Amino acid sequence: MRIDVLSIDDCPNSPAAIDQVRDALDSLGYPDVPVIERRITTPEEAAASAFAGSPTILINGVDIVPGTVPTGSLACRVYRTDTGMAGRPTTAQIAEAIRTH
Repeated sequence: MRIDVLSIDDCPNSPAAIDQVRDALDSLGYPDVPVIERRITTPEEAAASAFAGSPTILINGVDIVPGTVPTGSLACRVYRTDTGMAGRPTTAQIAEAIRTH
């Protein structure tokens, strides 16, 4: 399994999202799966990847949110959670995505 977190510089949600991915992996018994942080610095890089705003979490190259459309913009991302819109998914949402991939 490969997990990438795509983010832009100064994204306030990326560090916490990376920690949440690690927490989800640990809770599922995958503590040795590396979490690779990739910085997206140009619109060209964004367009050439599955980047859908910062942070974008990919499992084996697939966004954890089904149906997400990539963007060429260097922008922040908003996730729908049980408690409303947020700048990153919940640990439970990440864990569920790992289980289903």
